[in-house]
Amino acid sequence: MEPTSVLSITPIYIAVLGLFFLAITARIALYRIKSRISLGTGDDPEMVRRMRGQANFVETVPIALLLLIAMELLGASNTWLHALGLALVLGRVVHYFGLIQLAPLSFRIFGIGVTLLTILLGSIWILIDVLLPNVWTGFGVN
Repeated sequence: MEPTSVLSITPIYIAVLGLFFLAITARIALYRIKSRISLGTGDDPEMVRRMRGQANFVETVPIALLLLIAMELLGASNTWLHALGLALVLGRVVHYFGLIQLAPLSFRIFGIGVTLLTILLGSIWILIDVLLPNVWTGFGVN
């Protein structure tokens, strides 16, 4: 008998973002080896960019994923979960490329905007669902 899982959508985005985190962390490690910077930034602007890309990921992704998990546990539709999950992945990738200057600055601005919008919408969805549970029913949702 296979164990049943309460979560079926959010783990997909956790895994994808986990792989992306490994990739950006590997870029730092490889650059450390190449530039012989064993600790800190070595006052190297490229190392600062790479480290800030990773740090910004760590600063925003956990709360966004917690919100997605809570939404799924509260019964959010697959549409909501996939829309916010995809937006989060897109936002993080686009932001990272803009931050490390592999894309224009506008990518960084767009990416953080999408990430923060994901957090905002997830937060609002949860508050409405918990504080005003009949609201979604009125919209034919849930």
